[in-house]
Amino acid sequence: MRLFTQSLRKRNIIAVVLALASGPASAQTVPMSQALTSPTVIAHRGASGLRPEHTIASYTLAIEMGADFIEPDLVLTKDDVFVCRHENDITGTTDVAKHPEFAARRTEKVIDGEKHNGWFTEDFTLAELKTLRAVERLPKLRPDNAKYDGQFEIPTLAEVIALAKTHSTNGRVVGIYPETKHPSYFAQIGHPMEARLVAQLKAAGWSKPGDPVFIQSFEVNNLKRLHTMTGLRLIQLMDASGAPADAAAPSYAAMATPAGLTAVARYAYGIGPNKDLIQKGDDAPSTLVADAHAVGLRLHPWTFRAENVFLPPSLRTGTDPAVHGRLADEITRFLDLGIDGFFTDFAYIGVDARAAWRAKAKATQ
Repeated sequence: MRLFTQSLRKRNIIAVVLALASGPASAQTVPMSQALTSPTVIAHRGASGLRPEHTIASYTLAIEMGADFIEPDLVLTKDDVFVCRHENDITGTTDVAKHPEFAARRTEKVIDGEKHNGWFTEDFTLAELKTLRAVERLPKLRPDNAKYDGQFEIPTLAEVIALAKTHSTNGRVVGIYPETKHPSYFAQIGHPMEARLVAQLKAAGWSKPGDPVFIQSFEVNNLKRLHTMTGLRLIQLMDASGAPADAAAPSYAAMATPAGLTAVARYAYGIGPNKDLIQKGDDAPSTLVADAHAVGLRLHPWTFRAENVFLPPSLRTGTDPAVHGRLADEITRFLDLGIDGFFTDFAYIGVDARAAWRAKAKATQ
């Protein structure tokens, strides 16, 4: 077990270890040999700071940079194939608007209470989506990524699984960290996700807690259903504001309280909180890390990005929002607080920051 380098973590180590060893009776559990692993580097939508997100090029680059897990957001096609997009609204992440053959499919929909006008994956077959090409979602912040617009296909979950397995060689295991996007919405339109996802992952050989898969969702009932269907580790996502779209909890803030975390621990292995729930900017940190660990939950906060606009004021470089600041220092700050892993758009910075943090921790032993 690694040593903790901060006084807060030292004070809580005994309670944390006991909680992780036992946990709530109905919580997802894994052997203690896997319970206190080194912090996990999760490539958020691949190496999305350097390539258009959710493309095989982005995932591959993240793997080459040393990420432990790659994260595909999952939505369904008209013919019920999982594809990797941040949203089922593909207006801003593909070149669909340039395809006159699909002009008539532009429409308006209400998804999780919000109006969207554009094109949606559930209105296209996989074969049709494969004629589209990815574009950069944040071109003003990431103009170098936009240079790759039009080069990459929309990948399927099957392709991402194959990619991870191909790179799992010589003792290295590359995992996947899929997110079910808008599962209640998809169920309402006749495309439920849970059974399809569990079946596809089981066919890949993944169904047990120790397998290299985490399934995450911002919704609650989606994860509770999955908890009855698979032994794979589940992660309850939490935003800094708002509430789950399935209205299964009053707010994410309520879920982040000790009582709320106790409830989450009955069906999930851990939480994926907006990093502001742990420490907002340069403010003092909250007690979320200790509170989650106390009930046996791990924490994988999101999202660590290099651009100034996403960093605390003290870690920015100049005033240009697109210029890169001191992301490694922010990651180190959170590692010192005791997180168990983190999502980042810049896997190489995350891997290097973790290595430096490990070396420092070892030197203090």
